[in-house]
Amino acid sequence: MEENKNRNLSLPENAHRVLKEGETYEPILKADQPHPEVTPYSVGMGLLMVIIFSAAAAYLGLKVGQVFEAAIPIAIIAVGVTGALKLKGGLGQNVIIQSIGACSGVIVAGAIFTLPAIYILGLDVSFWHMFFSSLLGGVLGILFLIPFRKYFVKEMHGQYPFPEATATTQVLISGESGGKSAKTLLVSGLIGGLYDFIVATFGAWSETLSTTVTHVGQVVADKAKLVLKLNTGAAVLGLGYIVGLKYAFVICCGSFLVWLVIIPLLNLIWGGQIIDLMGSGIVQTVRDMSADQIFKEYARHIGIGGIATAGIIGIIKSAGVIKSAVGLAASEFKKKPGQNAVSENVARTDKDISMKALVFGIVVALLAVFAFFGFGGVVDNIWQAIIGLLIVAVIAFLFTTVAANAIAIVGTNPVSGMTIMTLIITALVLVAVGLKGNTGMVAAMVIGGVVCTALSMAGGFITDLKIGYWIGTTPAKQETWKFLGTLVAAATVGGVMMILNKTYGFVGDNALVAPQANAMAAVIQPMMNGGHAPWLLYGIGAVIAIILNFCGVPALAFCLGMFIPIDLNLPLLVGGAIAWFVSTRSKDKALNTARFDKGTLIASGFIAGGALMGVVSAILKFADVDWFLYGWNASYGEAIAIVPFALLVVYMIYASMKTDK
Repeated sequence: MEENKNRNLSLPENAHRVLKEGETYEPILKADQPHPEVTPYSVGMGLLMVIIFSAAAAYLGLKVGQVFEAAIPIAIIAVGVTGALKLKGGLGQNVIIQSIGACSGVIVAGAIFTLPAIYILGLDVSFWHMFFSSLLGGVLGILFLIPFRKYFVKEMHGQYPFPEATATTQVLISGESGGKSAKTLLVSGLIGGLYDFIVATFGAWSETLSTTVTHVGQVVADKAKLVLKLNTGAAVLGLGYIVGLKYAFVICCGSFLVWLVIIPLLNLIWGGQIIDLMGSGIVQTVRDMSADQIFKEYARHIGIGGIATAGIIGIIKSAGVIKSAVGLAASEFKKKPGQNAVSENVARTDKDISMKALVFGIVVALLAVFAFFGFGGVVDNIWQAIIGLLIVAVIAFLFTTVAANAIAIVGTNPVSGMTIMTLIITALVLVAVGLKGNTGMVAAMVIGGVVCTALSMAGGFITDLKIGYWIGTTPAKQETWKFLGTLVAAATVGGVMMILNKTYGFVGDNALVAPQANAMAAVIQPMMNGGHAPWLLYGIGAVIAIILNFCGVPALAFCLGMFIPIDLNLPLLVGGAIAWFVSTRSKDKALNTARFDKGTLIASGFIAGGALMGVVSAILKFADVDWFLYGWNASYGEAIAIVPFALLVVYMIYASMKTDK
């Protein structure tokens, strides 16, 4: 790849669109040529990134309630170090570094959503419980996703935006080549990073713009629970550009249904009543709650039901893909000794781990899960271990495609929503088989932790594989070395959480925030003590998903909009509208494409800069460095936020339009 240095590398023109009949996608690293990928440097650097970012993400996620996406910062570091060392063939090695290193963020997300809840409930959990929960969940997430790689990254080429993968790929390519692309990415990264850093660290203007900024808007919010919110961050705006107008509009329609219809209706119908569907101790009437509280306690559960149902519909629709994967496995096992494997004639860029190895790995992993549950002190007897194994196998497998689909569409994995559903199902089943009280709560959290980590890994790994597909690395190498990254991440996260619990604790004054784990504890405790699940709300979400499917509307995207807070969805619509605008102004299609591609670079810079400076800002908060302008932000923050956000939009449009063919 040295000959490509100083050449303005970029993805092929057909990287982001649906291929025409007979057309194929040719990655940057050609399939018929060898390229350095797995080397002592790339593996060692990747594992170093795993350790550093696993520890950092666990500390920051539990201390300040902020889980950052590690893929982009790792890609930036990989590009910088590889460039400084002047290594040849850096692009392929950087993909491996990023792929291994990204294990950190997904394992941390899976672990801190559930396992600290055991401490919060006043119970105890060993290092081995945390380690094996994270390790086995991560391994299952990898194994369950691999059969669907070709479907998501190849067969559905151009049909999903893959925002996170797009941004990371632009970082890797621009860093390798230099030239105009690198300059555009650097400038937009500085602008986006500085913008988000000023907001998060200094509070010079508000991070969220709400209709309550006006007196009329506040009255409407108080009386009718009608409110709209917009996150003013550069990274979220860039995400919207890459997601595109179609999916952004569908996602926002889900948000509009919840925030403009369902929440006001709940207030209108149940306003004077105390509704405690889960037996969690709610004492406020619906009328006394804010719109945000109504969303948290009731409306988002409709989104959870919708996501679950949309996922099941997706599984049914993907029956052919599942059948072909199972058929391939059966055909490989039927082959006689010495007969060529199906994969031997496949191009390097399309080779996965062999189906025999994959099936063997799944069997071994599931047996390990059973042994962990049955003989690791998680449940009381073998029967309960079998039940736990079935819960993990069925839910993790079914929702693997949901997690991958969500990441491919919007770049956000709805792990928390799917984990809440998993915990509720687990609690109901465990209670039914006689496992209640403290033992039942620990078992439910550990089982939920395995599933949560599996789904987090599946969603994150599809991003890595898409990056590899665009650039042209070998999928089997990414898949193989992902297991080692998972092992190191699980050990790091388990150790960090034990240290954090002994140092700070998760309950009491000055304890760690752990917001997701607190939410999980609030769900599981009443369930294990005779509480109920909000089946009515889940049922409403299920009906909505079914109706959407019959109407031909992407149900998962719509239901994601119902679950994700509206302030994170509206910027997607703004970014999507910018993408549509800059790519439709000219009658010259080539010029429209050039403008859109320039905008994609700018959007990727916003995401990369925002992600990197978000880590810096979180570290400052963790170190108790407080430069936030509280009084100023409270008095003028929202009113002022309109101006810098508008300037950011204008810059994005102007810089994208100022492009030659």
